[in-house]
Amino acid sequence: MLLKLRRFFKKHPLMKDMISFGGMYVGAEWTQQTMLKRMSKVDQDPKYDKEAFARYSFYGFIWYPVIYHYWYRWLDARFVGTSAVVIGKKLLLDQFVMEPPLLASFYVGMSVMERQEDIFKECKQKYIPTFLSGCVFWLPAMSINFWLLPNSMRVIFLGVCSFIWCNFICWYKKQ
Repeated sequence: MLLKLRRFFKKHPLMKDMISFGGMYVGAEWTQQTMLKRMSKVDQDPKYDKEAFARYSFYGFIWYPVIYHYWYRWLDARFVGTSAVVIGKKLLLDQFVMEPPLLASFYVGMSVMERQEDIFKECKQKYIPTFLSGCVFWLPAMSINFWLLPNSMRVIFLGVCSFIWCNFICWYKKQ
């Protein structure tokens, strides 16, 4: 069974990225809800917010992994190697070209799905602090990703890091 799954993912790397990234991303929202309900007792409602899971599922299983899958394929094809110069170029492009519109799409898209009256309000309030925090977190994480991992593992590693990051962003979104 494991061998069949391995072959399937080797043949369909995008599916591997979507499933692994999505599981980590939605898992972070589940962790946040669990912590708020059970540990901190901030949220007294014992039911989980299934609509929030649906919103995070869109970003985790569809939006981000598809974009990242093709982005890292393109980036790795254009900038080959693990020298400091190559990694530096990848980091700058990743953090300062790719991430800004993706972060904006997160806040605006979530506001649309939450049916907020002003879909740009939360983005205006939280974009800069989130982006700056992201630089502190993602630049070292992606340095490891570009330096040590093969192309086939980039989005999975990103998913693991996103689990950590998304716990922060889920928490911050609730502020």
